[in-house]
Amino acid sequence: MIELKGGWNSEGETDSQTEGGEDELLGSGSRYRLKSGSAIVPRESVSGQALSAVIAIMAFLACLCVGAVSVIDGTAQGWQRQVSREVTIQIRPFDKADMDATVRKASRLVLTFDGISKVTALDDASNARLLEPWLGANPDLSELPVPRLLRVAVKDGAKPDFDAIRAALAKEVPGASLDDHRAWLDRLARMAWTTVGFGVAILALVLAATVLTVVFATRGAMAECHDIIEVMHFVGATPGYIANQFLRHFLVLSARGAVAGGIMSVLVFAGLSLWTAWNRETPEGEQVNALFGSFTLSWYGYLGIAAVAGAIVLLAAATSRLAVLAHIRALEIYSQRR
Repeated sequence: MIELKGGWNSEGETDSQTEGGEDELLGSGSRYRLKSGSAIVPRESVSGQALSAVIAIMAFLACLCVGAVSVIDGTAQGWQRQVSREVTIQIRPFDKADMDATVRKASRLVLTFDGISKVTALDDASNARLLEPWLGANPDLSELPVPRLLRVAVKDGAKPDFDAIRAALAKEVPGASLDDHRAWLDRLARMAWTTVGFGVAILALVLAATVLTVVFATRGAMAECHDIIEVMHFVGATPGYIANQFLRHFLVLSARGAVAGGIMSVLVFAGLSLWTAWNRETPEGEQVNALFGSFTLSWYGYLGIAAVAGAIVLLAAATSRLAVLAHIRALEIYSQRR
């Protein structure tokens, strides 16, 4: 229950003496006070608990989205680093060619360029393993015109001039071509940016749904306390004071929900990380690990989850305050017209 209390002194001024446990003035110039511990909006109402649960669900989805984007982006960057560390040279077979001498010549030529650390020629057994998905186990390559492949390792942080290497191979080594995997790198980059774009779009939708939920909840709370708000406003309570009552109410509810949702999302990623660690040796675990990694959140993943949870709390509190101020302005306009 809310109890407004006040009085006039012998000189006709408002009584400024407060009893123990009473709060500050409702507004400047008002002679009424709100007893300490009282609140305009009930703290543990059914609607408040439902709103906290809804915000927890919204926060869980938003944090899950941010964590998934972080995991996929980290995996894509790992793929890009692995692909960019190596390039491939293919030497096509042609008539009357000494393939071994051609491979050695190509290797020596490539090693003369800056940024190249090692050149490894794949033997027939390695080529056979690469062709197993199409030719079956242990294919006979003696009668097939299979090109020779050279794996070229790039030094960490180095950026060799692949165009110059490609031109030198075309001039000095007949049938040789360089594949720097640029097409794969472009596809991985596009996939990563597309994933980030989808994640941002889903996050924006979740935040918009959270704002709408808080707006409707604020209006419902104001409808329940309509008479109290009108009385407090007309006896001198400032709009900021009334709005702060709602702000504190929804700040507590949104903080509970956002923290619960963030913790649940972290537990989900921890569970997925444990599952991939336990099933790493199984075919399903290998495929999941190859596609998504170990589901381990990086430091910026945890930072993103914390930032989203904090943003939801601030957004809910600010939305409730703005909704209450708009409602009070409507009351003022209505009273002026009367």
